[in-house]
Amino acid sequence: MTPDIDTPAHREAIPASDNPLGMEGIEFIEYATRQPHALGQALEAMGFRLVARHRSREVLLYRQGAMNLVVNAHPEDARVSATEGGAPVISAIALRVDDAGRAHARCLALGAWDVASHARAMELHIPAIHGPGGSRFYFVDRWREFSIYDVDFLPVADADPAPPALAGMRYFGVVQYVGPGRVDDWHTYYERLLGFTPVPAHERFGILPKGRLMRSPGGAFLWQLVEPLGWDDDLDMPQESLQRIGIGVPDVADAVRQLGARGVRFVDSAALHPEDRGALTETVLGGVAFELVLQPRSPS
Repeated sequence: MTPDIDTPAHREAIPASDNPLGMEGIEFIEYATRQPHALGQALEAMGFRLVARHRSREVLLYRQGAMNLVVNAHPEDARVSATEGGAPVISAIALRVDDAGRAHARCLALGAWDVASHARAMELHIPAIHGPGGSRFYFVDRWREFSIYDVDFLPVADADPAPPALAGMRYFGVVQYVGPGRVDDWHTYYERLLGFTPVPAHERFGILPKGRLMRSPGGAFLWQLVEPLGWDDDLDMPQESLQRIGIGVPDVADAVRQLGARGVRFVDSAALHPEDRGALTETVLGGVAFELVLQPRSPS
């Protein structure tokens, strides 16, 4: 269910901007799970490396290149407890912004739902709003000289704190499943609160050109809204959710070859052409899949 983002008349008008939050990309993506070891193995096959552990919670930080991925297995977290059978789900995305407090306040002024902080003593308070399902969107402004991990995490002994990205991988975007007839609602949510803009219909990325594509301010990543086939109120269908991560690579065929050698299996379909636009990994652990998308390296 999307928050009511219509600005009430008594609230101060907020001026429009091409990048209202000063957004500069994704700081981390978080999975909630009761299967942290199994998920860790799947992530390591994808090239991620365990680099740090949270000081007081059952939370692990995996990294490769510029991608940070958090595994949250803390039993007191409601998102972990709510995972069906413990299967991993994308439970949060942290957005890099100029000023986390200001970004959070702006979203609340536009009707977003606040997430209460459960930070303990000596832990950072990272402001957040509710996203689809039980997910959260965090706002992070400590990601340059100092980072949130400097405070809340302890490095893993002998681990490389900056493992290189396998096959040039980097975050490309996120696929979100929406309920019947809800694409326009979520489009408005991302456009008004976060400053996303629609991608023209003639532009195509990846292998599954369904739904509606939106681009983050500055073009750092894409968001894909998809209404799955077969939604039925009378059946036990999936809830609205953050469904999978898109990863950009400069050479899809090479990435498929390298990941295949590490045991990653890809969906075999005549409609998928790894040498062309992208490839989709097989779903593991009941809900973990990655979509590789052709993304040429930026000129240096």
